[in-house]
Amino acid sequence: ELGREAMAYCDVVDPADFCGRWERTKREENMAAFATWRGISKEALAAALAEPEVQVIVECTKSSLTTIRQLAQREGYQEEYTVSLDGTYELIPERLAKVGNVLLPGNKAGTWMHRWDAEGLLSEQVEVVNGVEHVVRLWRTVRGREMVAVLGIFKTGGGKEEEVLRARRFYRHVPFRPTWTAASAQFFSGNDTTENLGITVGWMRKAKAAGAALLVTPENTNRDRTYFKDGKPSPEVAWECCEALDGPFVTGLCRAAREIGIWVCAGVDYRGAKAPDVHIGQVLIRPDGEIAAVHTKKVLWDYEYTIFVPGTGPYVAVDTELGRMGLLMCADGIVPECTRVLALKGVQVLLNSLNSRGPDELRTHIPCRALENGVWHIASNTIGNPHNQGLLWPWAGGSQVIDPAGRRLVEADEREQIEEMILAEIRPFEAEGKGTSWVDDLTAQRRPELYGAMTASIDELPCAPMYGPVGPGALPFPGPDSVKVAMMQFSRFHTRVFAEWAVKRQAAYAKRKGAQIGVLPELCFFKRGEVEEAPESAAAYGAEVLAMVIALAKETNMHLCFSNPEEDQGLLYHTAYLVGPTGLMIKYRKAHLNRRELQWATPGAKLAEVVQTELGRVALMVGDEVYVTEVGRCLALNGVEIVLHPADWCSDDEPNVVATERAGESRFHMVSVTRMDSVDAAPHVGSQTTLAGEFIDGEPIPLMRYSRGIWCRAGVEECTVVDLERREPHCKMMGWHLDVLKKRYPECYKVCTVPTKELYLWRNITQHRPGTFPDVLRAARGTRSAL
Repeated sequence: ELGREAMAYCDVVDPADFCGRWERTKREENMAAFATWRGISKEALAAALAEPEVQVIVECTKSSLTTIRQLAQREGYQEEYTVSLDGTYELIPERLAKVGNVLLPGNKAGTWMHRWDAEGLLSEQVEVVNGVEHVVRLWRTVRGREMVAVLGIFKTGGGKEEEVLRARRFYRHVPFRPTWTAASAQFFSGNDTTENLGITVGWMRKAKAAGAALLVTPENTNRDRTYFKDGKPSPEVAWECCEALDGPFVTGLCRAAREIGIWVCAGVDYRGAKAPDVHIGQVLIRPDGEIAAVHTKKVLWDYEYTIFVPGTGPYVAVDTELGRMGLLMCADGIVPECTRVLALKGVQVLLNSLNSRGPDELRTHIPCRALENGVWHIASNTIGNPHNQGLLWPWAGGSQVIDPAGRRLVEADEREQIEEMILAEIRPFEAEGKGTSWVDDLTAQRRPELYGAMTASIDELPCAPMYGPVGPGALPFPGPDSVKVAMMQFSRFHTRVFAEWAVKRQAAYAKRKGAQIGVLPELCFFKRGEVEEAPESAAAYGAEVLAMVIALAKETNMHLCFSNPEEDQGLLYHTAYLVGPTGLMIKYRKAHLNRRELQWATPGAKLAEVVQTELGRVALMVGDEVYVTEVGRCLALNGVEIVLHPADWCSDDEPNVVATERAGESRFHMVSVTRMDSVDAAPHVGSQTTLAGEFIDGEPIPLMRYSRGIWCRAGVEECTVVDLERREPHCKMMGWHLDVLKKRYPECYKVCTVPTKELYLWRNITQHRPGTFPDVLRAARGTRSAL
């Protein structure tokens, strides 16, 4: 076909034709023979053939090839590497070699070679199989939207080569879509799965007609959960009512996706491998009708534990032309680890199918998981409740699309119980920016070396005695039944002398109101901007303030919490203190600094310690560290009861969404006291105490799920005393069955402790973005239009 055998493939075909995003398909030829040669089992071969792989070739010339390889199921692996096409053996990229390949594990030397020849773009390596040396060659050729990879095995010896076998794998060109429209449909599914399939397909058609590339539908889209026998939840009834993933409902969705040409992410209750195991699942289906991924819900909502079996596998990222996707379902997002793990695996867009009756999803979980991770979040919730007996509380609706900054782009009805579809434009690579209201780069502020508690064994953590409901006897940790804490909302707006005088009056007033602890705002003895302008002199004055507050605590017989600039051996820190009648009790140097603090402060060397005091187990958090998922979670895992939080709100979302989420997701009390001049950025919210809450039988669903708050008015001096029951943080239950600390999967959270530079984030591995390399639909040579 090439005319002259000696002519290289690149002399006939433009090497740039190889550029673009290539997805490996399921199509193959003779791979079974290859597996036999390699000694691979049928099961291992099937798994290898099913594993998604994407090769994004960003540059291809006669002399070099630059590829971004994506194997998302391997802890989110993606990496860019460049190879010379000169036939010289060179080292396989270290991380690629470490990730490995079941079919081509690599030679002991860890080397490979690349060049052009008459058969195509050749990659070669040497392997020893059964004591015999073989050359493994892979030729790639391109025709239009198809790339063919021909795998050849040659036995060597005596200066000769003997061909053992050839096999083929196939790739299709599916260009990135840097901008696309997402749809989220909220509706109710009844008991007729055939009817529900028709309803869902109807929403798919509406989404396609509206220009959407992807539709997200609620959890259990396939049917209502009438899985009861004699008035009690029954796994056996669920098994009878549900189908396997290859049943009519899911196959019907696949067929419709292919006919309509749309991505769909749908929640389904499905049968497990054996009766009566039933799982809560989410299927992501491609526009060609293939299932791209299945997620099995890992954290279940309360009663679901009496019917369903939770998933046990890892959280999986999915590479698509729409960006890297991450799947979660409802209660998966009540706790912070699921979305954090997905984001650290490079996910740009979260797809969330819900079946929630609570107001917390709309107000906290959905926006918070986008905001704290800097990712898009497309959420679809069930709406309505046609039943007239049993639990009558309706499903809450309120489906949303949130951008990486936490902005609510569009929001569906909550109050009027309307079935509807919402649309929003998604630009997935904006999730690579990671800029927020408090810091320019979320990932740069990570301190993974401090997050070891995230991966510790559940039973070995200090919080272990706090699992489950709180019993009627004594608490496992000493302290009073309740603690009175004063939110002493104040910040300097006049002279230093006035500020010290005002704080002393606040403390005296709080003491008369019965307060045992007083919490002051972040840097409250300093005017806004004063510390950044003259940090050394501010630290010198901070030492005077510390001595003054220690004396004040002794005089009033109170505990006082505040933050100051601190100097130590030539370094400056933003440091929070808790002082008591006996002197300094807790000192914490802020470990995660915001953009202002980065101008003058050094990060602290460790997270805040949880300290057993006479008032219970207490820890400190400073300012916008509330945004850092691992900070609050590690405090909870170390058994904190009360978090004292000198704050300076930079947006309404900080108290309303993030602080509320931090306390609620781990069930501890958090006393957040903000500055009076925070009014410029957050005019609607003053200081806030978020209560841990204790589950009580018969509690309304919103109270089970949504942490209660107590507030001060914004922008004025306040001193509000709150009574914190120590029992509440010892109840980690959201309902009868969901323990928000014990129902964790630390074996899945190892990525939380991976150094930031080693994360498989697109921004870490390449400077390329869609549009910086050739990636357009193209026709095969000699044809009239694109294949």
